[in-house]
Amino acid sequence: MRFSVWWQAMTTMPALTASQWQQLDLVARWLIATRASVLLMTISSAAIGGLLAWRDGAFDGVLFALTVIGLAFAHATNNLLNDFTDSIMGVDKNNYYRNQYGVHVLEDQLLSRAQFWRYLFFTAAIALLAGGLLIWLRSGITLNLMAAGAFFVLFYTWPLKYIGLGEPAVLLVWGPLMVGGSYYVISGDWSWSVTWLSIVYGLGPTSVLFGKHIDKIDMDRQKGVRSLPVILGEQAARYWVMVMLVSQYLLAMGLVIRGDFHWVMALLLLNLPKLWRLLASFRQPKPDARPEAFPENIWPLWFAAYAFDHTRTFSGLFLLALLLDIVLRQ
Repeated sequence: MRFSVWWQAMTTMPALTASQWQQLDLVARWLIATRASVLLMTISSAAIGGLLAWRDGAFDGVLFALTVIGLAFAHATNNLLNDFTDSIMGVDKNNYYRNQYGVHVLEDQLLSRAQFWRYLFFTAAIALLAGGLLIWLRSGITLNLMAAGAFFVLFYTWPLKYIGLGEPAVLLVWGPLMVGGSYYVISGDWSWSVTWLSIVYGLGPTSVLFGKHIDKIDMDRQKGVRSLPVILGEQAARYWVMVMLVSQYLLAMGLVIRGDFHWVMALLLLNLPKLWRLLASFRQPKPDARPEAFPENIWPLWFAAYAFDHTRTFSGLFLLALLLDIVLRQ
């Protein structure tokens, strides 16, 4: 039973009552509070860096494990800080969009401020410990990479998200910083080929964030949160996401043509049906009410849900293609 609850927390954003929350064990509470279901995108970034280091004969299991732990807990720290900052600034009050699709432990009064800070300090301490060990073991530019990551953890929610820089920051973080940085920390070398490939992957998480910000564009505009969709406008933001996701496939195929990666990368084309469904949904504004066939537990997420579904499958195929690339090269 306990493991099923953990799995649910790692794959969805469950809605809970106060009494249901009280029945959860500490691990389940931490997973829900940190929105662990989105950490898979970060773990995938580290996995891509590790697979590429393995392909190049420079894999180190200890450094890889520390990288996965450090990045996952850094992302979890950012999620907690995001909720805390938006809560104290009043953005998440009065049934704001964030409260409608998942548990907000502060706004739902599931954790006191003191309890929340204990969660935050524990999570940040694990991230810092893993980062410190990596600096000690690898040195080089590892400290610079960790400093850049810390900057985005601390300042993504404010001010970057409020001035239209949240989305570019996510592309930089989930692309070159996480994938390229993971490859460097594990292998000891910086690779521009890996950096270009990291952009292919980073466009996925960026599309998910874009989708979420389009979903809540009206609320953000009212709250004074000038996300990039608010600045661009709803229609332009939708078309921008479509361009980004089509670019994923074009860039990936371009790297194959250049000879950087094996033709097996064409496995990504198996995800084209989901891309087509996503493009169809993004061509039109969000429905005013949940369509009958759309899952109730996902609404009011709409564009974010399509983007997440596409990115999850794309990431799985991406990792499989890289693994087969390694096998075929050997």
